[in-house]
Amino acid sequence: MPAVPITRPGRRLRRAIAGAIVLAGLAALVAGLFVAVILSFGRPPRHDEWTLLALSAVAAALCALLWIPTRERLIEIAGRLVHGERGSPDEALRAFGGRLTRALSLDELLLQLVETLRRSLALEAAEVWTGAGGLLERTASDPDRGGGGLILTPDEESVIARAGIGGSAWAAVWLSQLCADRGDAELRVAPVTSAGELLGLIVVERREGSDPFGDEDDRLLVDLARQVGLALRNLRLDSALQDSLHELRLRAEELRASRARVVTAADAERRRIERDLHDGAQQQLVGLVVNLRLARRLADGDPARAKALLAELGGDAKDALEQLRELAHGIYPPLLLDRGLAEALGAAARRAGLPARVEAPAIARHSAEVEATVYFCCLEALQNAAKHAGPGARATVRLWEQAGGLLFEVADDGAGFDPAEHPRGAGIENMRDRLGALGGSLTIASEPGGGTRVTGTLPIGSS
Repeated sequence: MPAVPITRPGRRLRRAIAGAIVLAGLAALVAGLFVAVILSFGRPPRHDEWTLLALSAVAAALCALLWIPTRERLIEIAGRLVHGERGSPDEALRAFGGRLTRALSLDELLLQLVETLRRSLALEAAEVWTGAGGLLERTASDPDRGGGGLILTPDEESVIARAGIGGSAWAAVWLSQLCADRGDAELRVAPVTSAGELLGLIVVERREGSDPFGDEDDRLLVDLARQVGLALRNLRLDSALQDSLHELRLRAEELRASRARVVTAADAERRRIERDLHDGAQQQLVGLVVNLRLARRLADGDPARAKALLAELGGDAKDALEQLRELAHGIYPPLLLDRGLAEALGAAARRAGLPARVEAPAIARHSAEVEATVYFCCLEALQNAAKHAGPGARATVRLWEQAGGLLFEVADDGAGFDPAEHPRGAGIENMRDRLGALGGSLTIASEPGGGTRVTGTLPIGSS
């Protein structure tokens, strides 16, 4: 059965019931003790004894009710008497644990930690160092000692991460940079780790001749280092999450823009096909129909003229058929449908505006959507090479399968360009959109005088 959430009035009622049960228990205890005292007399109490017993019962009840708040106050007073104004060492641990639940920045949190730690342990100085990858920086210190850095070798980092807590002699061996300019001060260094990775250090310092660090101080530093490690790990995870969310937002925006471009391009292509059909093949076919009717009327009266007209109509029909084939070739090449990518790209390379060859050993057949995407991307890259590679340039088209993906590359040895100085054109955007719609990607590498290499990757599983 699912748990029912407790509302605020319900919580108040529960607290009231719990308080009533406590009071009832205390009343029963006092009443029981009262009865036991009466029975111990062995006779009925006299009038003056009844008054004394009643006052004793009231005093016992008051002591029972006031014990808990009185105990807490006595513990606080005793702590001040023992530790003076600096307070109990556990105060730093409790304070840091409480601040972790608040919306404080890490720098502010660590600064409050070193201030509380210095006061609680009567320290000369307290510092927190944070970092990763062998580079640590002083993030917070009391008194303020400014910035600073430590560079650790992988061996030093490994040893420090496994250490529990170290003193001055240990720090002199493994953290000699840290001990510089500290004189003969007594140190305690607590590594801040998470999952075996060194994330920082807690460093505390007392003057020479001061009270030495004890086991209670070491325990406190170890516990604090554990909590700081948890806070740093959570901060790192939060940063990674924010970066991932930012990347996802960028990808979503790119996908929306890509889809909008695809829709726009599809509409423009549809209008172009309609226009080509209307202005080209459709007009030729209409002319063929009109002339065929004329030839039929001339067949009986003027056979010679009818034959000449039919011969002319045969040429017009061939022209219309060729135009329809070219139009169909731009939509989806029949050779690609019948023979696959290698054959279709080989034919495209022979028609290209620069010498080109195709390398496509043992490429399997894939879905029409995947093959069309690769074909038209390679065709666009060949056309770009013919326009911009320059005279004498050659191109090579490669196809291969690798790690669950279908890859292509169109490389030329032409003039090349600087990608940073040349914005992406409509052809490049079209290739990116085609590949992105199927989960693929496109990369372009070029430099002046070094040719251009266009590489595309398409996951076969998405087909």
